[in-house]
Amino acid sequence: MKLIMLGAPGAGKGTQAKMIAEKYDIPHISTGDLFRYNMSSGTELGKQVKAYIDKGQLVPDDVTVAMLMDRIGQEDCRKGYVLDGFPRTIQQAEALDDALQKEGTAVDMVIDIEVDDQSIVERMSGRRTCPGCGATYHIVHNAPREEGVCDKCGEKLVSRADDAPETVQNRLNVYHEQTQPLISYYNEQGILKEIDGTMKMDAVFGQITAFIDAM
Repeated sequence: MKLIMLGAPGAGKGTQAKMIAEKYDIPHISTGDLFRYNMSSGTELGKQVKAYIDKGQLVPDDVTVAMLMDRIGQEDCRKGYVLDGFPRTIQQAEALDDALQKEGTAVDMVIDIEVDDQSIVERMSGRRTCPGCGATYHIVHNAPREEGVCDKCGEKLVSRADDAPETVQNRLNVYHEQTQPLISYYNEQGILKEIDGTMKMDAVFGQITAFIDAM
């Protein structure tokens, strides 16, 4: 069960990936987590990643794919895995396909969570975070009992800079330009499943599990 999650920033793919991982007992793998783990562990790949990041450069695709292949070669990935945040471009998808093919394997399913830009801007600009305990809220969908105050620890809630509407729209523009073409790429391979991400979280998860169980 080798899965890839697609979707714009704020579409909910990370949340759904975690739920998939828990239900099917497979690892949830994000490249951000991989970078942090390898750098903190001082692995050879981690040293390469750190060298690029310290220079303010993007980590090359071949280094990222090598790190990913090392991770999915571990014992806990024997039953499968769910990738979150990679690939982000056609070039990365092609590099991943080539690396998997050399191992005699391939991606089984790509799950694309579709949410329109306006809904995403509304979702993300309404998010509030507690700087004290890390709890998250939404002014419409998950409001605290007292406006602007954390239910758990009483700290004043804040809005993150990267949730500002103009920042969100910039991130969406990058997604449409670089990542959205992956939808056609995987659709041509016959492994893409599209899901309406504007539904409630449990309804989205229900559709995802239906696709997986029928695989």
